[in-house]
Amino acid sequence: MHAIAKQKSPVNSIFEMVVGRHHTNFWLQKINPLWSIHQALGKIIEKNQSAQDTISLTIEVNRHFKMGQAGQHHPVIVEVNGRRYERTYSLTQLDAHRVLLTVKKVAEGIVSQWLTETAQIGDVLEFGQPYGEMLIPKTEQPLILLAAGSGITPMYSLVKKLDELGHLGQKSVRLMYWVKKNQDTVFKKQFETIAEQYPSFKFDVFYTQENPSDARLNAEYLDQIQSLEKSIVYVCGPSGFVTTAEQLFKKAQQFKSEAFSLTPIISEETGFINVTLTQSNKVVAIPKGQSILLGLEQQNIKPQHGCRMGICNKCACNKAQGSTKNLVNGQENMEPNNLLRICVNSAQTDLVIDI
Repeated sequence: MHAIAKQKSPVNSIFEMVVGRHHTNFWLQKINPLWSIHQALGKIIEKNQSAQDTISLTIEVNRHFKMGQAGQHHPVIVEVNGRRYERTYSLTQLDAHRVLLTVKKVAEGIVSQWLTETAQIGDVLEFGQPYGEMLIPKTEQPLILLAAGSGITPMYSLVKKLDELGHLGQKSVRLMYWVKKNQDTVFKKQFETIAEQYPSFKFDVFYTQENPSDARLNAEYLDQIQSLEKSIVYVCGPSGFVTTAEQLFKKAQQFKSEAFSLTPIISEETGFINVTLTQSNKVVAIPKGQSILLGLEQQNIKPQHGCRMGICNKCACNKAQGSTKNLVNGQENMEPNNLLRICVNSAQTDLVIDI
């Protein structure tokens, strides 16, 4: 049997031939803001305060939107003051046509501030393709989830999906969640309700700036974990939190992590490094000690990028030669012909990269 190719509607075809895809989308969205030839779009239909400096947006999506698996991230594109910005967020699927986007306001964060303070019901967002490897495990090993701050959002998506699939009653799941104060917690009531339903699901919140306060993630918490060597560990939070977890939970059977913000390694490096861009046929000087992406942007060079956190790999390029340092964990790499994420690496010597 031969597959039948999906045909464009006559209206869409005529519009594209006469005025082009961009102008077609423009006129379609005059009729309905979610109509598009190809764009994955979503309209804000509800906006709620979910914690201090944190809002949750209920978004109605169009037919081009592709929901990722629980735990994955989506590029979210917004327009602020006439300029397009892309950032990465974890979404929770509510039903076939609605998703939940939870955002914490970040100091000097253009997109997070726009979403939390300026975005209104009726505003339209654009979405990219989902990505990420922190997915629901296919095995029955105990699952340990560690989250700090807004790193709780992919964990909520994972736990909600595990509940929908009926897995929470079949496997041990432990969620440990660190926040500064009680007012910073997100999804607390939802997790507590799930914990009441399933004895195999354990949920704890640790407050690092309340009185009395709980300790930040450290080796003492390992005493609360049983059978670490047989467990799967997922971690999401600031890069410092993730780096600590990597060291503490290295004996886990499987470990996956995602850092949603960059806490750079303290550097006193000064001076400039020459970077040769093979595709552009340019040589530019950028400062040592800061990300290559930022250095190139300061030279009015705009490499492709997405999350700016080393997750999405949109900025990754081939490094032909030179030494670099990872700004998250401090590791140096001198090997030639390696894939280099320029958003989380600094140049240590002159570089040749494929941009």
